[in-house]
Amino acid sequence: MELTKEERARITDSKHMIQSVTDVLTHIDGRKIPDFDDIVECLENADQSLKGALRSQSGADTPKADKKG
Repeated sequence: MELTKEERARITDSKHMIQSVTDVLTHIDGRKIPDFDDIVECLENADQSLKGALRSQSGADTPKADKKG
């Protein structure tokens, strides 16, 4: 099932928020936060998953364009 423009925008916004949090954490001593490495890994995984969701949707659009064109 294809994502709507609104869903794509929400996912993109979420990716930006995750990237922002990740950037902030790079300026904090990870030893001061319990499970810091797990948090960073989780954020990285979430970013990759959202990126994959957007990529799979953009790839899904290509065959439709080829069939029409």
